[in-house]
Amino acid sequence: MPWKRGARGRGGSCGAGAGPRGGGRAGIRAREVSTSWSPVGAAFNVKPQGRRLDLFGERRGLFGVPELSAPEGFRIAQENALRKADLLVERVCSLPPGPQTVLIFDELSDSLCRVADLADFVKIAHPERAFREAAEEACRSIGTMVEKLNTNVELYQSLQKLLADKKLVDSLDPETRRVAELFMFDFEISGIHLDEEKRKRAVDLNVKILDLSNTFLMGTNFPNKIEKHLLPEHIHRNFVVTGSHVIIDGLHAEAPDDLVREAAYKIFLYPNAGQLKCLEELLSNRDLLAKLVGYSTYSHRALQGTIAKNPGKLVHPAFQDKIGFLTTKDFEMIRGMKMKLNPQNSELMPWDPPYYSGVIRAERYNIEPSLYCPFFSLGACMEGLNILFTKLLGITLYAEQPAKGEVWCEDVRKLAVVHESEGLLGYIYCDFFQRADKPHQDCHFTIRGGRLKEDGEYQLPVVVLMLNLPHSSRNSPTLLTPGMMENLFHEMGHAMHSMLGRTRYQHVTGTRCPTDFAEVPSILMEYFANDYRVVTQFARHYQTGQSAFLACHVTWSSSEL
Repeated sequence: MPWKRGARGRGGSCGAGAGPRGGGRAGIRAREVSTSWSPVGAAFNVKPQGRRLDLFGERRGLFGVPELSAPEGFRIAQENALRKADLLVERVCSLPPGPQTVLIFDELSDSLCRVADLADFVKIAHPERAFREAAEEACRSIGTMVEKLNTNVELYQSLQKLLADKKLVDSLDPETRRVAELFMFDFEISGIHLDEEKRKRAVDLNVKILDLSNTFLMGTNFPNKIEKHLLPEHIHRNFVVTGSHVIIDGLHAEAPDDLVREAAYKIFLYPNAGQLKCLEELLSNRDLLAKLVGYSTYSHRALQGTIAKNPGKLVHPAFQDKIGFLTTKDFEMIRGMKMKLNPQNSELMPWDPPYYSGVIRAERYNIEPSLYCPFFSLGACMEGLNILFTKLLGITLYAEQPAKGEVWCEDVRKLAVVHESEGLLGYIYCDFFQRADKPHQDCHFTIRGGRLKEDGEYQLPVVVLMLNLPHSSRNSPTLLTPGMMENLFHEMGHAMHSMLGRTRYQHVTGTRCPTDFAEVPSILMEYFANDYRVVTQFARHYQTGQSAFLACHVTWSSSEL
């Protein structure tokens, strides 16, 4: 029963760099920020004030987990989870089959997920190396245990006895039956039907794949550097310069200068021999695993538990035509905008779409593109999300002060998600700002899944949203480009899915669902981010509070990009 990997996000980094900065004499003035924001909007438009010196206060540990107040705590958490897993395996194998079987399986999954998912986030996001290394070791240890459990014959037979008894199966409620079938599916794709030697080989391959995947994904976040003299001097200021080199740490996809985008794209994505070797080894081991457990390709194995079911459906002519139609239309709009703004260099290149789609969006709102960002401060966008969730879902976001040691960086914000009738639904930790060694990837991480506990209380979900937004400056709060705003709405869609996908079993809570379906709520949120009727509710200047659309008469057309 593998833990469902927590990260959900969009491929690639926004890489847009900072929003407009104050220039000239404005740089010597204190920053002026509108004071009319809601509490949530204000929480994201001002810098954290920090906590008063507390020499004797108790340090709670990451996410409020007491043992994680120090890196060594991961070993304690890991050992406790493995010890509990052994007890639960022994218990479920000794009980007669029934609904309790599924409950114990889910508790087993939860006990491992609560360490593995948290560690999966910490190993890439914590600024301290000791925490990252301890978390990575915990991930590997729990991952190895999971793969062993997926090929544990006695554990498999305890579930098989339940599903083979028609009378028992018919007595199960639909949710319990479905969860039992999903656990059985995990056994099947892991090679439970193989002989002992091949099952061990499957475990070894799975562990190796986990290691290679981690190595490759971490490698995608490393910046590239190039000697200064190889780049035109006038674009150096768009990147970090150290000594004789320019450091390219992202795609800078929304930079107005075509040359900046081209340089970032070509240098940041320049082929890396080590990465290519790692990727080839990863693909080779995936292929070996798929064939070992009875699939023709790894794609067939990976898609077995999704809506698509198999790779054949992804190349269905009707599906291809639909994708082609949408892509062609968007392509023509973006190409037309580039021809309009840059007729001397009008050929559309791979690094162009994010920037020119943002220009199209700003033009739709009747805003000069260079003046777009001041109306979309991070606080304004968070206030917009709060308004939208209140109207659609009866949900309000409240900013809370984290306890000492609860967060890994002082600029992480904590939000409580509260429903008008159901009360507190869970917590969202917002790790939104750039920092050294932080991955350039916008992601949603499940830290703890929701489930109904044996005592009747609901285990509240906890998630992290990780973005790479510029810090506020002396003259302005963090100002978002069109792409940044769309990414924020996208990731918040995942967070709401985690908050609202309340189930009895954590194995299917929130985004722990078919991978392709997990993107539906987040893509829906992108439509809201691009809808004039929604944006008019919150887009206003960070200093004056003036609505961006006060004097504008814009005709909304759903056929536009």
